[in-house]
Amino acid sequence: MVKRIFGFLGAVLAGFWRTLDVLRRVVLNAVFLLLLAFVVVLLWRALPAVPDGAALVLRPAGPLVEQTTFETPLGLLRNGGVAPSQTVLHDLLEAVGAARDDRRIKALVIETDRLGPTGLSKLAELRAAIVAFRQSGKPVFARGERFTQGQYYLASVADEVHVGPDGFVLLQGLARYISYFAGALDKLGVRMHVFRVGEYKAFSEPFTRNDMSEADREASRDLLEGLWTSVREDLIASRRLAPEKLDAYVSAYPAALAATGGDAVRAARDAGLIDRASTRDEWRDLLKARVGASEDGKDFRRVEADDYLAVVRAARPGRDEHVAVLVAQGAIIDGSDTQSAVGGDSLAHLIRTAREDERVKALVLRVDSPGGSAWASEVIRRELELTREAGKPVVASMSSVAASGGYWIATGAEEIFASPASLTGSIGIFALFPELAGALDKLGVNTDGVATGPLAGAFDPRRPLEPTAAKTIQLGIEHGYRRFLETVAKARDMSAAEVDTVARGRVWTGEAATKLGLVDQLGGLEAAVAAAATRAGLKRYETVWLRADVGPGQRLLQRFVAAVVPAPGLSGLSTSPLAVVIDGLQQDAGELLRWNDPRHLYTHCLCEAL
Repeated sequence: MVKRIFGFLGAVLAGFWRTLDVLRRVVLNAVFLLLLAFVVVLLWRALPAVPDGAALVLRPAGPLVEQTTFETPLGLLRNGGVAPSQTVLHDLLEAVGAARDDRRIKALVIETDRLGPTGLSKLAELRAAIVAFRQSGKPVFARGERFTQGQYYLASVADEVHVGPDGFVLLQGLARYISYFAGALDKLGVRMHVFRVGEYKAFSEPFTRNDMSEADREASRDLLEGLWTSVREDLIASRRLAPEKLDAYVSAYPAALAATGGDAVRAARDAGLIDRASTRDEWRDLLKARVGASEDGKDFRRVEADDYLAVVRAARPGRDEHVAVLVAQGAIIDGSDTQSAVGGDSLAHLIRTAREDERVKALVLRVDSPGGSAWASEVIRRELELTREAGKPVVASMSSVAASGGYWIATGAEEIFASPASLTGSIGIFALFPELAGALDKLGVNTDGVATGPLAGAFDPRRPLEPTAAKTIQLGIEHGYRRFLETVAKARDMSAAEVDTVARGRVWTGEAATKLGLVDQLGGLEAAVAAAATRAGLKRYETVWLRADVGPGQRLLQRFVAAVVPAPGLSGLSTSPLAVVIDGLQQDAGELLRWNDPRHLYTHCLCEAL
């Protein structure tokens, strides 16, 4: 009897639980569908209209990048729920290029307040596109509440440049200062063993020195002077400045301020850097007068770059023949991509996918990388070589940095393009081995044991590095350097000895690299794509951007975040000096943690600090 009662109660409870589980699933599915519908409604919008006689507005936010990185929900939490702003360079290039010949577009307006620190070559490439826009006879207007050097470099290309009445134009020149950790490591009892080939291969110096070596100082000075000459010449040409006036403003800014009683806006105007100061409402009224008012009369007739690009792309006919653009952005590591690094296996797989796609007739590799794992770099280069052997042309396009491992992968192409301000070269190789025996000794930790051979346990960081182990590493480094020289020599039709004279870890500008034979042509991404199409014999084609790290779900989340999360305002670009130092130290430490080359051989330059 008791069993029957318990059996009956068990059956009732089981039935109740099944019913509850069904209801739970129904409710969760309903909530999910409602949330999905909300997202779709939120993200969907009709294709925007482009008013006749409108101004195309460029308001880049954050740094200019080759492709955006996906911010995970955890990353958003770390950033206080605000997604870091990024602006894709090729989107702006495409919008400006289309607007140049679009009768609906009457002018171009640039507002630089949210533009973050950006590689010089990216700014130069965008400036070149704006120069071509101006040559169509359409005016360009630019304004900033204040101008950092990079912001002003972009704005200076305009016909008319405005600044806020309490703003300034900060032109400082270029500098390269690095944190050196040798003293701190000594105090901790950590000894860093360095193995390298090339007196200019300075990446390891922050861990072994307390100051800049003379070789690095010499190379850095030459590089900075070359880059600043390019900036200076562009500013002089755009603003029609007397060179001595610009030089005086940069080298004697306190004197320029003193002459105006501390009025930074007047000092900039006297130097010819700006045309006038204007408040936001005065700027809006000026554009209404120059371009025309919107239908409601509250603003000037305008279209944002994102909206304009959506219209242009929707109207563009699709093509069956493609030129595929792949991006290598960030340090090169073994394995799969991360948010800030290029995975050798991931990019190799993407290259292989493009090679096997019948619609892809040519490939452009856009490189924005200081290098990293030698192993992963060779994996990528080999896939490019196989693509060429399969009959599909490969062209490399250098962005801000394509140095060391970044240059290694570029040699997989049959033609290399670079901006005059690109940083490249740094042909060299090194290895770092941290010895922690001293640090452990300070803590009272001793290491002892036995081994069956001289190299068994020799690479244990708890023990002093044995001379035989050190010799083994150095021999591997020297072999790796010879391999690097031979790879470049074969790709560039040079001898290894000829490559060695321009290698040894030295970084060159794109302009200098062209003269040295490391680069074929000076030109931006558009020129590289056109060259790839020509090599493939294409007259009508579509340029497609391929990437492997973002799936449909991530793209939906990206768009959702962009739609519902406010982007950082002007204050988002204001960083305290202490934060700059802490972020820099954190980034330096993070670089070491991501290195995973199977042989611990690296081809990396320290040129992101430029």
